[in-house]
Amino acid sequence: METNQTPNPEEQENTKKGPEQGQEEELSMADLLKAEEQVAEKVQSRGVVSVKVVQVTADLVLVDIGEKKEGAIPLADFQDEKAPVAGDEVQAVLEKKGGEGRYTMLSHRRARERAAWELAKKLFEAKERVKGKVTEIVKGGYIVDISGMRAFMPLSLSELGGAHKHYLPPNAKIKFYITDFNEKDRKVVVSRRQVLEEDEKVRRGQVLAEVAPGRIVRGVVAKVTEDALLVRFQGIEGSVSLEDLAWKDPQEALKGYKRGQRVKCKILAVDKDGEKLAFGIKQLLPNPVDMLKRRFARFARVKAKVVSVAAEGAVVKVGEQTEGFIRPEDYGAEGAPKEGAELNVVVVGINYDNFRLNLSVKRAEEVEDRKRMAQYLKGSPSLTLGQILLENSEDEGEL
Repeated sequence: METNQTPNPEEQENTKKGPEQGQEEELSMADLLKAEEQVAEKVQSRGVVSVKVVQVTADLVLVDIGEKKEGAIPLADFQDEKAPVAGDEVQAVLEKKGGEGRYTMLSHRRARERAAWELAKKLFEAKERVKGKVTEIVKGGYIVDISGMRAFMPLSLSELGGAHKHYLPPNAKIKFYITDFNEKDRKVVVSRRQVLEEDEKVRRGQVLAEVAPGRIVRGVVAKVTEDALLVRFQGIEGSVSLEDLAWKDPQEALKGYKRGQRVKCKILAVDKDGEKLAFGIKQLLPNPVDMLKRRFARFARVKAKVVSVAAEGAVVKVGEQTEGFIRPEDYGAEGAPKEGAELNVVVVGINYDNFRLNLSVKRAEEVEDRKRMAQYLKGSPSLTLGQILLENSEDEGEL
C-alpha cells in the first residue's frame, strides 16, 4: 500500500533552489576560508594586516586573526587616537605568537610606525610638507610625531633665524619638511624653519606688491647705526639715511632714536628684487626753507642780535629761533659788529644747507641813506623862474 505524502513547502523550495544555493554557500564559505587564510598568512609573516575587532577589555583589544583564533593588541597602543570598538578594522603586526591558553600578541603601534616610515619616505623623496605634533621637549630640540613615527627637530630648525630656547609647547601642531631620512639608522630629522621661511617669503612678496613710494607707514626701529636708522615694516627691512632723517642737524637727531621705537615714515623707494625699502622721516615735516620764505621776504628789513663773530662772518639771531649769517663784505660802515649788538639788517637770501638767513648790514645802511636822501629832497624849497633869471643877471653884472 502506497502512501502519498505532500512535500513540505520549505523542503519543496529548497528542492527547487538546492543545487544553485548550495553552490553559492560553498563559494561564500570558500571565500571566507580563503580570506581567513590570507589574514593568518599575513599575521604569521609579520606583515601589516587589517584585523577586525571582536571585543575590547580593560587593557586588551581582541581581534580575529583567522583560523578561528583571536589575537590581542594592548589597549595602550591606541592612547594617541580614538579607542576602537567591536566591528572596527585596525592595522596590526605580529609581536609574539600565542600558545595553549595564550593570545597571539599583535602591535598596533608598530603597524602605525611601519606605515609612517613608508609615508615619511615618500614625503621626503617628494619634498612635500608634513603635518605633525610636538610630543616631547628634549635638550636641543623637540620630538615630533609623524602618524605614529618619532622624528627629531633641532632648535636651530624650529624657528625663523634659529632659536636658542624652546618656544613650542607640547602637543603643538606644526608643519615641516623632512630634511634627513635614514631608514637604516632609524633617524629622521625635520625642519619647521624651512616652512616658515617659505611662508615668510610669500608674505614679503605680497607686502612689496602692495606698497609704493609716497605711502606713509609705521615701522619699528631695528637698529641705530652711525649713519642710518634701520627700520622694519611688516617683516621687511628698510633704512632711513641721514639726509632723509631730519632737515637740520640729522646727526644730532639720530641720537634721539632707540631700538624698538615705533616711527612714522614715508616710503621713498621699493626694491622688490632685494626685498628692501627706503624710508624718509623728514619728508613728513615742513621744509624749513619754505617756512623761511613765507616768514621773510627777500630784501625785507629786520632786527638781529649778534651771537658770535668769527673770521668768516657773524652769526645772529632773528627772533627766538631763526638764525642768520652776515659775511664780512656785508658788514656796515663800522666794520665787524660786537657780540650782543643789535643790528638793522636786510634779508638777501636763504642758505639751503643750514637754513640760515643771509643778511646784510651794508644793504640796510644803503636803504637808510636812500631814504634820508629822498626825505631831504622832499623837504628842500623849489626855485621859481624869476629867481633863476635874477640870479643869472646878477652874475652877469659882476662879470
